[in-house]
Amino acid sequence: MKYGRTFNFSAGPAMMPEPVLEEIREELLNYRGSGMSVMEMSHRSAVFQKIVDEAEQDLRELMGIPEKYKVLFIQGGATLQFSMIPMNLMKNGKAVYIETGAWSKKAIAEAKKVGEVTVISSKDKNYTYIPDCSDLDIPEDTDYVYICENETIHGTTWQKLPNTKGKVLVSDQSSMFLSKPCNVSDYGLIYAGVQKNVGPAGMVVAIIREDLIRDDLDNLPVYLQYKTHADAGSMYNTPNCWAIYCCGKVFRYLKSIGGLEAINKLNEEKAKVMYDFLDQSRMFRGTVDKEVRSLMNVPFVTESKELDAEVVAATKAAGYDNLKGHKSVGGLRASIYNAMPKEGVEALVAFLKKFEAEHS
Repeated sequence: MKYGRTFNFSAGPAMMPEPVLEEIREELLNYRGSGMSVMEMSHRSAVFQKIVDEAEQDLRELMGIPEKYKVLFIQGGATLQFSMIPMNLMKNGKAVYIETGAWSKKAIAEAKKVGEVTVISSKDKNYTYIPDCSDLDIPEDTDYVYICENETIHGTTWQKLPNTKGKVLVSDQSSMFLSKPCNVSDYGLIYAGVQKNVGPAGMVVAIIREDLIRDDLDNLPVYLQYKTHADAGSMYNTPNCWAIYCCGKVFRYLKSIGGLEAINKLNEEKAKVMYDFLDQSRMFRGTVDKEVRSLMNVPFVTESKELDAEVVAATKAAGYDNLKGHKSVGGLRASIYNAMPKEGVEALVAFLKKFEAEHS
């Protein structure tokens, strides 16, 4: 790590790749001879239009996004999508939601304001597992099936997508977006708040199949319609120009290091370091079933809340920041997104081993 930077294990906003930050720094005052920063330039300028076009094209190449899908850059983050999705996709007023943690729970609450929601849940075991969705009882007139593919707070991830019986699959990929290869054609809509694994806060990337973009929603506020953003090329109003620019840098960086296959290999290696330690530790233990452990968010605990707090304080003092678990679940959590280097995880594990030895 350079410039006195810390290993930041925050669940988001989170670390960005250092080569990307260095490139942004070099362009901060004068973007490629334009005489101004990207933060200052008009979103209607030819210079910024090129930034948007290149960002979208690089993302399409990274993910292999088919032509029949639109890529949208929308303000409001993932939370706004909890409402936009049912407002736009509930033609029959029915959807199936798989509740696997805090974020899918929040999405369910918003969807229930729009239509009838069938819920399949893992709440009975505090969201430590993913329900069996190989043979879901899906009503014929269901509009879509919704999942949060990686639960940031509870640390579970889907290893196999649900059998939607031909119904549209909608996925919140916020905390695992671009962390591994993704077959976009398996989904009707993918969305991700970018502040966890791609860029700065304040924007969501939505990848939506064109046939799901409706033109019969005259009573829905214009900004809440996917058609508005699709027709305007994400430029209906002033977009989050800075976030688009930064995300574009990350897309290009991921391409330069070998794409999603390469970053997935690195993510698997990092997670193995963390989970191997937790599996042999006498002081620390993971809280999630091994079969559905997230590569991105690793929640773990000690024997008591008091010891949890002591560990958090010790790690922070040692330069490992944001390891306190979410306030709703407590404990500790290491978020090890794409930009977290393997040496950061190794250093944390070494520190935890030393802490355990000294407090046994």
